[in-house]
Amino acid sequence: MFDVALRRLVDPALFRIARVLAAARFSANTLTITGAAIGLGAAFFITQADYTAALLCIVLNRLFDGLDGAIARINGPTDFGGYLDSLCDFLFYVSVPVAFGIISADNQMPALALVGSFTLTAVSFLGYAAIAARRNDDDGAHGPKAFIYSTGLMEGGETIAFFLLFCLFPAFFPTLAAIFAALCVLTVAQRVAFAAKSFS
Repeated sequence: MFDVALRRLVDPALFRIARVLAAARFSANTLTITGAAIGLGAAFFITQADYTAALLCIVLNRLFDGLDGAIARINGPTDFGGYLDSLCDFLFYVSVPVAFGIISADNQMPALALVGSFTLTAVSFLGYAAIAARRNDDDGAHGPKAFIYSTGLMEGGETIAFFLLFCLFPAFFPTLAAIFAALCVLTVAQRVAFAAKSFS
C-alpha cells in the first residue's frame, strides 16, 4: 500500500550506494543471494529466540533487496535477475513465520495461517502479473520492475513492518500473525476485484 511512496523516499540514497557497488563490480544477483542468506539468518535467530539479531538481519535483508534492484537498473536488468529476486523475496517472507512456528507450539497455527495467506497473495500477485504482461497493461506506478505490479493493501513495506513487530513483541506473535493473515486475505480480495475490472 505504501511501497510507491516509500520508494520515492529511499531510492535516491539507495542509488548513491548502488553506484559505488556497481563501480566495484558487485552484481545485482550477488546482492540478491547475499540478502536471501541474511534473511534466512533472521529465521535462524528467531528459532534461537535472539530477536535483536533477527531484527537486524531483517533490516539488512531489505537494504540488500533495495540495492540489488538499484544495481540492476544501473547495469541493465535481466530476466533471470528479476526471477531470482522474486524467488528470494518469497523465500525470506515464508521463513520468518515458519521460524516462529518452530520456536513455540502456540505459534504453529497462526504461523501456518500466515504462510497460507502468503501463498494466496503470491498467487494473486503473480497471476495478475502474468496476464497483465500478456496484455501489455502496466501503469508504471511502481517504476521499472521485472513484473507488472498490482498495488495491494499488504505489500513489501507492510510485510516488513509486521516482521519487525514480531521481533519487538514476540509474545504477541499469534495475535499479530492473525491480523496480518486477515489483511493478506483482504489484499487477495482486492486484487481479485481489480483483476475482474481490468481483465473483463
